[in-house]
Amino acid sequence: MPFSKKPKTSLPLAKLRDLKAHKNGLRHTVFSENGDKYTGEWLGSKRHGKGTQVWMKAGVVYDGDWKFGKCDGYGTYSKINPETNKCVRLYCGDWKNGKKHGYGTYYYSELSVYEGEWIEDQRRGSGMMSYDNGDIFDGQWIDDKPQGPGMVQSANGNRYEGIWKDGKKNGYGRFLYLDKGQLYEGFWVDGIAKYGVLTDSGRDVAPAPPKYSIPKGVYHATPPTL
Repeated sequence: MPFSKKPKTSLPLAKLRDLKAHKNGLRHTVFSENGDKYTGEWLGSKRHGKGTQVWMKAGVVYDGDWKFGKCDGYGTYSKINPETNKCVRLYCGDWKNGKKHGYGTYYYSELSVYEGEWIEDQRRGSGMMSYDNGDIFDGQWIDDKPQGPGMVQSANGNRYEGIWKDGKKNGYGRFLYLDKGQLYEGFWVDGIAKYGVLTDSGRDVAPAPPKYSIPKGVYHATPPTL
């Protein structure tokens, strides 16, 4: 009777090592040679699912959804304070293919905050931006700048409503001076009023109206600053 070999019950050592190196499912913290670390879910040796990545050299942390190795879904991006070793939130919102994409909030500083739509890491779509000086812009954005219809209101209540291009007033707009009770309507080019009409508007309730009222139909090329 001929002798038959038994089939191998185990894979070659090299193959086993290769399989063990491939990470799938939930894992404990995995450290990189440069000190970076990731804790969370994997798929085919790529971060996939829920997880937290710490980039030590840059001092930043991402905590949220991953898809095939990139931030994708909802997540929070924070910076590590070297003095307290605590995370300071920079952005929380939607991600796609490793970039801010969708709806989210970015904290440029404690007072300077943008909340709105993003496309590939840039503010694009509808959004509201609060600035350190107390100004607030609410309107449309393209390529990280106000573009299209929008309104900016200063800390003293004065506001501009109109068209923007490349972050500046361009086209038709209305500038309301609540402190003086005046309204300027006209056209703007690169943030400068070119021609329009300045009239009284709410003068009787304004906190600091000018001494004399404005005759109807008086043109004013350069209205006061915001």
